[in-house]
Amino acid sequence: MISSMTGFGQCTVESDAATVVVEVKSVNSRFCEVSVRGPRSLSEKEIEVQNMVKQVVARGRVGVNIQVESAAGTGIDIKINRQAAKMYRDALTTLVEELAPGDTVRLEHLLRFPDVIEKSEAGADVEAEWPLVETALAKALAGLTEMRKQEGEALRKDLLERLAAIEKSLSVLNERAPQRIEDARKKLTERLTILLDEQRVDRDRLEFEIALMADKLDVNEESVRLTSHIQLFREALASEEPVGRKLNFISQEINREINTIGSKSNDTELAHLVVGMKEELEKIREQVENIQ
Repeated sequence: MISSMTGFGQCTVESDAATVVVEVKSVNSRFCEVSVRGPRSLSEKEIEVQNMVKQVVARGRVGVNIQVESAAGTGIDIKINRQAAKMYRDALTTLVEELAPGDTVRLEHLLRFPDVIEKSEAGADVEAEWPLVETALAKALAGLTEMRKQEGEALRKDLLERLAAIEKSLSVLNERAPQRIEDARKKLTERLTILLDEQRVDRDRLEFEIALMADKLDVNEESVRLTSHIQLFREALASEEPVGRKLNFISQEINREINTIGSKSNDTELAHLVVGMKEELEKIREQVENIQ
């Protein structure tokens, strides 16, 4: 079953020690990119979080947001670094005396320096919090995966319908192609007969020219290859493996065959069929960009 690259998952896990909330979002990307936001106390676990994500996500830009609240409160301690504040005050006072005599250094000026106020996560127990985060992340990823599969199923149905539309146009084109060659043969014969006396028409030369023309107009090889590519596309859609890149490559091959058929279509009806096939293929290629 194919999967979309967009999805969302969330889970909350509670214990006597803490409450953990994990949210996971994913959007389209050529590769698997994982960004993690969470408490500083869990920064050493970032690689483990990324590895958990990559076990279930092959492609997509994934954002993981982790919130941890201890049972005792926020777990944040605020300390004033008085030594740093005094050093900044002295430095600013010297600067004011040199550049702006009469001005004063106020407390608000000192508080703009980040190391004057120090925040720390008091009492953060990583070993106690991590199992909760791990459980919440696993469940959030399961929700993300389920949503991606649901969207993938909708994409699969849409793609199959568009493939069927291309095949229908190809079938009509194949039925029309032989008659088109016969029509061209008649037109060429009629023109030569009008321009030349019938006795002067070289029949061997005429048949040779008709054979060349028929070869240029024949789309049988392209039709066979196009049918094969469509079948390969269907098989990929049924795969359990990530197939986004493969489908993109097959779409390029389908486009190549349709373009060649179009270049050989000197018939208005066939040209219209080719335009319709190109429209369906363009929608297919847009959808493939969403597939993992």
